[in-house]
Amino acid sequence: MNITISGKDLKATDAIKDYVGKKVERFEKYFGEDFDVSVMIRTEREEQIAEINVKTSEDTYRAVTSHKDMYASIDKDMDILEGQIRKWKTKKDRNLREDSIKNLPVEEMQSNPTENEIIKTLYYDLKPITPEDAMLKLQEKPADRFITFINSDTNKVNVLFKLKDSKNFGLVEPEV
Repeated sequence: MNITISGKDLKATDAIKDYVGKKVERFEKYFGEDFDVSVMIRTEREEQIAEINVKTSEDTYRAVTSHKDMYASIDKDMDILEGQIRKWKTKKDRNLREDSIKNLPVEEMQSNPTENEIIKTLYYDLKPITPEDAMLKLQEKPADRFITFINSDTNKVNVLFKLKDSKNFGLVEPEV
């Protein structure tokens, strides 16, 4: 990590140098020791302006803010830079995760096909009831998505199921 502090028509004091040094330490968690920081401080009218550039091997981040207090201006710059760096790191990590699946050969992805199997079996008595009664039974059990029954009107096995809106129902009746 290399820190360069300069001033335009303004001398960088030891206090400002120490302050910037402490603030820059928070970027080590993102880049380790592999980055350079240049700080330019200046005064225009009554505003204290801090311009901070963080240069890494991959990118450059820049923030410029002004405030009546130089320390507040440096703080704002550091917050802006950390936001930019965090956004870039998140985007980079997301792209790495997405690319990892895309780069796998098709044969490797299909080498372990999962076989479908029946893992649970439920047994119950089929009793002749009307579709309206089946709808009432299905409404009594909110966790159930369907019910199988013998339609008392047609004497055939039917399936009544809840639609996605969970208010309406569909009826499956075989044609023979």
